[in-house]
Amino acid sequence: MHRAAIVGTAAMTAAMRRLDRLLPAGERYPLPPREITEQVLPGPSSKSTADRTIAAHFGFGAVAGALLAGTSGVSRTRASVLGPAVWAASYLGWIPAAGILRPATSHPWRRNALMLGVHVVWGLVTAGTAKELLAARGSIFGPGETRDAP
Repeated sequence: MHRAAIVGTAAMTAAMRRLDRLLPAGERYPLPPREITEQVLPGPSSKSTADRTIAAHFGFGAVAGALLAGTSGVSRTRASVLGPAVWAASYLGWIPAAGILRPATSHPWRRNALMLGVHVVWGLVTAGTAKELLAARGSIFGPGETRDAP
């Protein structure tokens, strides 16, 4: 599932980048993954901040996917709830409790809508990818005679 969650995180990141452009100018500042990274893993330059943010974002996505390892057989409806559950547990739970960011209830509503939406993307893509990887194990990558190797 953690492999699938990396794919889900890539899709989520692409959606974040595209949807960020739709925010009003005053709400277009670094999204929570970078804000969290700067609080937890501070560093000297903006380039290294971007690199740390990407690594942390994909690392957290993989860990969240590993924690949700039993989701490969869930319906699309239930999969669409996985991401918002991660968002709620994080942005209303442990992140403000740890003093990293203020709770999402104090963030602009459009930014919350963006982040909730991209977490839906993460849940759907992660669950769909996990399902495909499991199916591939039993078929195209599974047992059988190899014929093309010398």
